[in-house]
Amino acid sequence: MNRFGVVSACALMVSATAAFADEISVVCSAEQDWCDLMVAAFEAENPDTDVLMVRKSTGETLAQIRAEAGNPKIDVWWGGTGDPHLIAAEEGLTQPSGADTSELLGWAQNMAEISNGRTIGIYAGALGIAYNTEILADKNVAPPECWADLADPRFEGEIQVANPNSSGTAYTELATFVQLFGEEEAMERLAAIGANVNSYTKSGSAPTKAAARGETGVSIGFMHDMVNQAAIGFPLAIVAPCEGTGYEVGAVSIIEGARNFEGAQRWVEFALRADVQSRAPEVGSFQVPSNSNAQVAPQSPDLASIKLIDYDFATYGSSDTRERLLALWDDKVGDPNPQ
Repeated sequence: MNRFGVVSACALMVSATAAFADEISVVCSAEQDWCDLMVAAFEAENPDTDVLMVRKSTGETLAQIRAEAGNPKIDVWWGGTGDPHLIAAEEGLTQPSGADTSELLGWAQNMAEISNGRTIGIYAGALGIAYNTEILADKNVAPPECWADLADPRFEGEIQVANPNSSGTAYTELATFVQLFGEEEAMERLAAIGANVNSYTKSGSAPTKAAARGETGVSIGFMHDMVNQAAIGFPLAIVAPCEGTGYEVGAVSIIEGARNFEGAQRWVEFALRADVQSRAPEVGSFQVPSNSNAQVAPQSPDLASIKLIDYDFATYGSSDTRERLLALWDDKVGDPNPQ
């Protein structure tokens, strides 16, 4: 190549770098309204940067990141349950952001420590049960108080929950049952509950929305999503199961090979700020923020008052454990009508 060819090649490389520098590709696994708020707020502070955002569940996002390994289309993955983020970190699909986590609470710092900085906790939320008070009253059905109640024939056809193959929420449920009851009993209990399930959804928040609208009597999901629907005015009651329950730590990760690493770093630093995390309730997101200086909405579930298990993120955020548990779920429980 002559020197003019070298100059042309260099110019193309500079031009390509410049094109990537003002554009960040973000996959958001939180609720759509929160995704939109984050994009608008980030772009307002960074007017020269365009955020290309798409909303996907954690299971779908993990599958995409795996498929695109070596040639990623995503720069940063924000939101969604931490287990798939930890799996992506374990598989080398994400990279350390270098963000300062000194202002974060212990449970959020723990995510960074487990993943060697490849993922960081941004919020927490407990798993629970919601029921439509009007539906159960009309049918004279006693509401549930425990996980065990959901296997009772009185809830036949009344329960909706997500599929753990696509939903991080449902994988948290699966991992919670295993930690509460052991693998064999967990599958038996989930299968018994499954006999009362009318639909397994792709999205973890969809069952609670369905219960709120009166399309199903009972849902399993995260309590903050239930609080959101109740705050709107839907007739939902929220239950912290008597046996105890698991919880999620939502996370943010930069994808290995991100085309705009610096932009992704700015997004992570932005997402960890107290003032940014404090804005979530504006769009009805009531998770507990990770930054200790962020404001916790009064509607947010009080994690201290809930019987939480000592959720083992290191174990249940590993690829081998997840694949084995999903295979067990498919075999012992299964979705008769996969979407």
